[in-house]
Amino acid sequence: MFHIWTLIPALYVLFRFIKPLPAPLTVKIAVAGAMILASEFHLITKLFTGNMFSPEIPKSLLLLTTGIFGMTVFMAVLLVLRDLFWILHRLVSGRWMKWHAAYWFILPVLAAMLTTQALKNGTGVPEVKKIDITLRSLPPRFEGYRIVQLTDLHASRLLPRSWIQDVVTRTRELDADMIVVTGDMIDGWPEARFSDIEPLAQLRAEDGVFAVTGNHEYYFGAENWIPAFEKLGLHFLNNAGYRVSRDGDSLYLSGVTDAVAPTYALPGPDLSTALNSSRPGETVILLDHRPENAVQAAESGVSLQLSGHTHGGMIAGLDRLVAPANNGFVSGLYEVGGLKLYVSNGSGIWNGFPFRLGKPAEITLITLHGETSSRIVE
Repeated sequence: MFHIWTLIPALYVLFRFIKPLPAPLTVKIAVAGAMILASEFHLITKLFTGNMFSPEIPKSLLLLTTGIFGMTVFMAVLLVLRDLFWILHRLVSGRWMKWHAAYWFILPVLAAMLTTQALKNGTGVPEVKKIDITLRSLPPRFEGYRIVQLTDLHASRLLPRSWIQDVVTRTRELDADMIVVTGDMIDGWPEARFSDIEPLAQLRAEDGVFAVTGNHEYYFGAENWIPAFEKLGLHFLNNAGYRVSRDGDSLYLSGVTDAVAPTYALPGPDLSTALNSSRPGETVILLDHRPENAVQAAESGVSLQLSGHTHGGMIAGLDRLVAPANNGFVSGLYEVGGLKLYVSNGSGIWNGFPFRLGKPAEITLITLHGETSSRIVE
């Protein structure tokens, strides 16, 4: 089904721009062919490599195909806007608008500019986003407690070892009390990707580095990836909990697996098991790759849920389309009953659609407070 959706923009551009384009037929065929191949690149890699999520091809070729695909998508969007304006003009004026010859040049140039910027935003090293979150039940000894959240790193040929190293360096500079990684750390099998994620071994925090699996870990053998990550010092909380204590006060950190796990004959998310060792009235922080089950977490007494998965919607406006699949939780801070939910835009991005406009990637520094209000710090 995904491959049909990626083909739709290409077909729209083909019939609404390339077909009427005043150019030789050979040029039209070449442009249309490149556009369709790039749009169906996910299907091609799936047919020839068995997996559409991690094409093990040179980065330069991946950037080329991704760039053509992105330009196709942005061209389709611009064409839809043009056609809507065209129809509106017809309804208002009673006549069809004639386009200037320069239009055939301006539209692809705009699409190329948008693609270039979106790809740059998607593959750049994320900036640090600072957010203060208040929890009513926060113990006094944890006032000002600092947590760094990394999520959706998606290490791949597009975001290789050097990129991971830069993220780790920025994270270490924050000197947080705890570091959490909420899933989708890789795209690729251990033999292809382990060297890329090795810099994660440099992560350090006083109370530890914790993680849960996302859906992409299961696409590449989570049963093999989890031990690999544990060798690098990540402590997994898959349907488990861990208590952090300070002078008699405590926080209970818990985590669940991803909903896709049972498809791979592995344990699915089990919140009750994850919270089994928590104490009544204790401040509970939940790591859940997906934000969609926040209501259930709130009903179970969780104080704070940290999630990712959505990439913030990637492009402003597109986030509204992503929202229904995640129960309305896409980006930023939400309050669900007595629960605070923070959905990160993600630190990296999937190589199949590595574009961002208006939804920047982030390394999230969360500071906990026991006051009655929360605020975003730019």
